[in-house]
Amino acid sequence: MSRYLIATSTLAALLLSGCMVGPKYTKPNVPLAPNYKESTAATINFKEDADWQPAQPADTVLRGDWWTIFNDPQLNELEPKVAAENQDLKAAEARFRQARALIQYNRSNLSPTIGVAPSATGVRDSANQPYFNAANANNGEANLQLPLDLNYEIDLWGRIRHGVNAAREEAQASAADMQTAMLSLQAELAIDYFEARSADAEEKLLQDTVKDYEDAYRITNNRFEGGVAPQSDVDQARTQLEAARVEVSDVTLQRAQYEHAIAVLIGQPPATFSLAATPLHARPPAIPVSLPSELLERRPDIAAAERRVAEANDRIGIARAAYFPTLSLNGAVGYESTALSNLLSRSSFLWAVGPTLSETFFDAGRRRSASEQALASYDETVANYRQTSLTAFQQVEDNLTALRVLNQEAAHQHQATQSAQSAQQIFNNRYVGGIDTYLQVVTAQTTALINERNDIDIMRRQMDASVLLIKALGGGWNTTNLPKL
Repeated sequence: MSRYLIATSTLAALLLSGCMVGPKYTKPNVPLAPNYKESTAATINFKEDADWQPAQPADTVLRGDWWTIFNDPQLNELEPKVAAENQDLKAAEARFRQARALIQYNRSNLSPTIGVAPSATGVRDSANQPYFNAANANNGEANLQLPLDLNYEIDLWGRIRHGVNAAREEAQASAADMQTAMLSLQAELAIDYFEARSADAEEKLLQDTVKDYEDAYRITNNRFEGGVAPQSDVDQARTQLEAARVEVSDVTLQRAQYEHAIAVLIGQPPATFSLAATPLHARPPAIPVSLPSELLERRPDIAAAERRVAEANDRIGIARAAYFPTLSLNGAVGYESTALSNLLSRSSFLWAVGPTLSETFFDAGRRRSASEQALASYDETVANYRQTSLTAFQQVEDNLTALRVLNQEAAHQHQATQSAQSAQQIFNNRYVGGIDTYLQVVTAQTTALINERNDIDIMRRQMDASVLLIKALGGGWNTTNLPKL
């Protein structure tokens, strides 16, 4: 008897656990290089700046609050508001909660469904209906039922478990999507912030330039009234002055738009947000860059793509399970009677139980088409995963190159700006001394202003490239941050 019970228990356990058909998941490989081509740019050392130091050994990884690397208190104050108030991020978080809820929805299929369906019916057959034996006629009868129904599909081939795994992997991918959205929004805020600071620097430069041009216009006009300078000099000075005022207005407009963009990113109406003007005067920080192989674990968009490959692999298992028979266990227990008075008596008790085995022999290629679709979907997700990884490598290389080249540009541009400012002063002195025409002064002023604005623009591009490099590196995120669902 004990052997029979052991054998029965073992058979029941096998039936309940079953096996899982379908391919075993293996993470797809990605073309990798041993290092980045521009890896030396990771610790750029601005030799012309004595205060600049390359990254120290302790700075080998980015932290979660990556924006603190810029040492900007106002940026540090703004960035956390993205996670707390941004509406696009709230939508992404809601999508994650939806995906997480689907895990339990699919997992519930591993358990039996138990329900109750009480009913009360009354029937009286017509004695005049066709083919009716009049001797069976009565005044009607009632039937009361109080059943408890059970339905349970035994997951022999892993169809349900594959569905649970697929839901779990989609939820993890959705969590990575949310992190990707957060990183993108945080990077967008940082870029808009540095753009606004760059606009502040340009606006200050142009306002100072307007003051200088006003002085030059006044001097030229005095020289004209004294009969020393011609009317053309006055006109040229006035043209320079008004053109500079127009440029101030353009920069003011751009700056206002960046401020409005920041307000929306932190979930505020632009009318209620104000960012105090602070001219940009910064150098890009030393950003630690890991090996390309580690990037696969640090980019949330790559993690999302890989999780969807695993999900597609489980979808293949679900499609293949459709070729095998389905075993269900159905049961009912309860009471049935024609009168309420004896409904709960022992004689009214009923039960029914039994398995159902079903198999489809012909479906005109429906299961084969579903299987081919699952295989094609898997190939698509693998290609998307590899392409996402390659794009990530490209973004890192692009911004490393940008930082290296912009570092060289900044040095040359700084020298060009100093030379242009010196030339402007020389031509201005020569004009006052009556040696050169005012046209040469105007040309020197224009050249100096262009170079000064280029100085600011290169600084802005360096900060933007730093933000984009941090974004390309995943912003300090890691696959260990994926939720364990």
